[in-house]
Amino acid sequence: MAEIATATTTHENTNHGSPGADAAASAAEAALGVRNRLVITLLLISTFVVILNETIMGVALPRLMEDLSISASAAQWLTSAFMLTMAVVIPITGFLLQRYNTRPVFIAAMTLFSTGTLIAALAPGFTVLLVARVVQATGTAIMFPLLLTTVMTLVPAAHLGRMMGNISIVISVAPAIGPTISGAILSVLDWRWMFILVLPIALTALVVGGILMKNVTTPTKTPIDVLSVVLSALGFGGLVYGLSNLGAAGGGIGSVSGWLPLAVGALGLTAFILRQLSLQKRNRALLDLRTFRSRTFTFAIVMMAISMMALFGTIILLPIYIQTVLGLDTLTTGLMLLPGGLVMGLLAPLVGRLYDRSGPTRLLVTGSVIVSAVFWGMTLLNERSAPWMVVAAHVTLSLGLALLFTPLFTAGLAAVRPELYSHGSAMVGTIQQLAGAFGTALFVTVMASVAASQLATGVTAVTATSAGIHAAFLCGAVISLFAIPAAFFIRRTPAVEGADADAPAGAHGH
Repeated sequence: MAEIATATTTHENTNHGSPGADAAASAAEAALGVRNRLVITLLLISTFVVILNETIMGVALPRLMEDLSISASAAQWLTSAFMLTMAVVIPITGFLLQRYNTRPVFIAAMTLFSTGTLIAALAPGFTVLLVARVVQATGTAIMFPLLLTTVMTLVPAAHLGRMMGNISIVISVAPAIGPTISGAILSVLDWRWMFILVLPIALTALVVGGILMKNVTTPTKTPIDVLSVVLSALGFGGLVYGLSNLGAAGGGIGSVSGWLPLAVGALGLTAFILRQLSLQKRNRALLDLRTFRSRTFTFAIVMMAISMMALFGTIILLPIYIQTVLGLDTLTTGLMLLPGGLVMGLLAPLVGRLYDRSGPTRLLVTGSVIVSAVFWGMTLLNERSAPWMVVAAHVTLSLGLALLFTPLFTAGLAAVRPELYSHGSAMVGTIQQLAGAFGTALFVTVMASVAASQLATGVTAVTATSAGIHAAFLCGAVISLFAIPAAFFIRRTPAVEGADADAPAGAHGH
């Protein structure tokens, strides 16, 4: 991370004549570089821990249904409520990060997360556990945009790719290895241990971060627009809630519980957008939509949505396929999905370096073609497929997604004006949640409805599920085709890179 220190060097070396002043300046730069590295490392570790928690529940649901004697649709709420809270809180983080200093925001986020984890570890029953997940999610929602905004503020444009590579590890690997970790814990311990083991890590991050974290942004006193908060909660919350209901096994295409919240969500979102467009003229928007004036940012968001749908859809579908159709246990399922997660993590820093060298377009075109090819390949999976084929498909898919995430985050946010970084970061987080919910709902709904119609014809449950999963992957394959043309429109933004160089690391934080 030495690249952070170099940012300040170019900035401050221009103003000093005497050797004494130069020495003092370089000492100040070195101190600033160390501070910036420390802040980003703390944020990376903390964000990894909180994002890991988003997908840790999937494998545990059957065990929880048994222990807490709840139905599958109630158990699904432990994941849905988490995503729902994220969808409601993330749009507000753009405002929070502009209004408050980095350190108090970090402390608030990690305190919420740790409190939620503690409540979950002690939860006597389902209701308390559900409340705990909501508290956890509130902390998680703040951490990701906080990390992105801080990195965009501190790291110079020339080194952004490498730094965003580290962030991609956090964003893509944490959800990918969540199921493996929970599978391993559940094979030997009670479900409460999923929270007990996370708690000391979260508390350490909170204490160490609370002591060492420095403020790196300059807050601006903007009043919060309460109507925007309400509309945002209705809009984003309604969409995620409706999608979760459509995706719940008992929901399905015709369910009122799915369409009604979706309609409310769509209306809420429309009103929210109109409200933001009028507020941003006075720089008072809760989520500033001027980020979309950048063509690169807009195309990056579209591709990010498709990639996230693919990632979350497969995180849900592959375990169902491995366990129900191939008949393997949870630990094996977790281990089969581990190589893909590792491939993503190992490739992310390399992809970041390639981005710094040659820009986003080549990486994105290659990545989107690989992702699409794998989806078309996965439509061939059936009840007779060998487990190694699933592992190979998942590893190749992870390779394709690794080529996509780093360039998308980097090129997308680098194309936004520095004063809109917090809003750009909040938008990236919001789209991730919506696309994740949409991908999950779409894949599960297609799978469930096709499986149900197959069962009606008298085939076995395994054959019906296999047919449902085939249909879902076919759906994913068609959607993945749309990412390929979008990739050609995402280029490095020279104008904003120049603007960034004028306000390098620490210039915002002195």
